[in-house]
Amino acid sequence: MKYFKILLVEDEKQMSMFIEMELAHEGYTVDLAYDGREALNKVESTEYDLILLDIMIPNLNGMEVCRRIRQFSNVPIIMLTAKSDISDKVLGLDGGANDYITKPFAIEELLARIRVHTRENSVKIKGDEIKVKDIIMNNTTHEVWRDGRQIELTKKEYDLLEILLINKNIVLTRERLIEEIWGYDYIGDTNVVDVFIRYLRSKIDEGFDDKLITTVRGVGYVIKDN
Repeated sequence: MKYFKILLVEDEKQMSMFIEMELAHEGYTVDLAYDGREALNKVESTEYDLILLDIMIPNLNGMEVCRRIRQFSNVPIIMLTAKSDISDKVLGLDGGANDYITKPFAIEELLARIRVHTRENSVKIKGDEIKVKDIIMNNTTHEVWRDGRQIELTKKEYDLLEILLINKNIVLTRERLIEEIWGYDYIGDTNVVDVFIRYLRSKIDEGFDDKLITTVRGVGYVIKDN
């Protein structure tokens, strides 16, 4: 098993030590930086598998650090922020971040996000195909097959299935699914996710003994491969 090297950029020493301890316990190698310029220097001299980047840090803020890193590296970046405003999330993602997590957060959620972006928990991908159990999604032809049977999906159903497959074994909240598929400016009811999950289930689960989509009550949805 490969263990990944992570750069944690966080100026709150107590928070930094706590996250470092948890990551080390999971087997990750962790470097620390406490301000933006130190973070940039480390990224320029060291190859990392992932960066955890706080927004509110001295010298250069996280947004600017992310922007500069993207000029020379595609390393996955997860923004850590005490701000929960949609505008901050949008700015972070538009600036090149791959993901964000808002403080305070459960360490289990952070570890799950890290697994996604380091591909430690990745699905089997061959070329443009995503395969989990007996379902195959081809991102070139936009075809979906299950057990040899082609399944016709709308664009939203396809997008919903894709994010569930890519994040297999990780429970995705309704809010996360809305942000990923409907966008940050969506102002409708989160029940839209339940509606489209129902549509999707009627196409990929109906008629099959093994049901792919699992509901985690009060949290969201997940596709498990075990």
